[in-house]
Amino acid sequence: MEANEATTLFSSIKTAEDMREFAEKARGHPCFDKLAHHRVGRMHIPVAPACNIKCRYCHREVGGLENRPGVAAGIISPAKALELVERVVAEDPAVQVIGVAGPGDALAVESTFTALKLIHDRFPELRKCVSTNGLMLAERVKDLLAVGVTSVSVTVNAVTPEIGRQFYRMAVVEGRVHREDAFDVLSVRQLKGIERAARAGLAVKVNTVLVPEINGEHIEELAREMRAAGARLMNIMPLKPIGEMRNYPAPTCFELEEARYEAEKHIEQFRLCKQCRADAIGIPGAPADGQGDRQGCNPTLGEIFTGVPLYH
Repeated sequence: MEANEATTLFSSIKTAEDMREFAEKARGHPCFDKLAHHRVGRMHIPVAPACNIKCRYCHREVGGLENRPGVAAGIISPAKALELVERVVAEDPAVQVIGVAGPGDALAVESTFTALKLIHDRFPELRKCVSTNGLMLAERVKDLLAVGVTSVSVTVNAVTPEIGRQFYRMAVVEGRVHREDAFDVLSVRQLKGIERAARAGLAVKVNTVLVPEINGEHIEELAREMRAAGARLMNIMPLKPIGEMRNYPAPTCFELEEARYEAEKHIEQFRLCKQCRADAIGIPGAPADGQGDRQGCNPTLGEIFTGVPLYH
């Protein structure tokens, strides 16, 4: 066998082993495992109100009714989160995953770790996960492991400055505010965090907001870099035109699928994301059940806060 053939074979074997390992870690999580998406429920606990970066496409809203990330009916304390988890899992055994997905950044506040520890101590069998921008991921990997977290989703929209700087206005690290260099600071820390999380045994998924006129031609390069950093799954999401990007068009279905096609050359794609609220509860891939065309709509904690059913 030629040397280059042996190298290619070894690389293929290693890739297959990596994917089997990742699949085992991700199995049963509806936002990582496409089979679980239609039968396993998750509960997002809105315990993280603050964020340490400013994305141009983001508009956080507490008390809002919109069905999108960054929105929650209210913020709850860690103790309240445990109380609500106890109630929800008792009523709905399909809920097997507890996550912190905002409405700010999960790693920007200590309440995330306090809440997850309380829940992990009471329900060690439930899966725990967080979504983050990655700014503080490298520093908090050990803390995540200590509270039972097994998977993490990191939002990465670019890896080159000329593109990335169009997404971010500000980043705050240890009290220092970065503006013009916000992306530069964030990107280095994202890559370091993904590498460290993957080495520590966490299942790492990358979320990417597709804005065709900004990062549309950059997706393949981004996917390649994310795979090299240690991520094994990528979720490309369409822009929701709000905030400073309210005048940018959302990608068409063709543009979204084209981006996923290019990215899939390097990293597996997750195509079922519902872009949930920070307080969503239930099976994300559940049928509409009489809700018209609102495929996959589930109640949120708004029902508990106000008695009025909300949906993600």
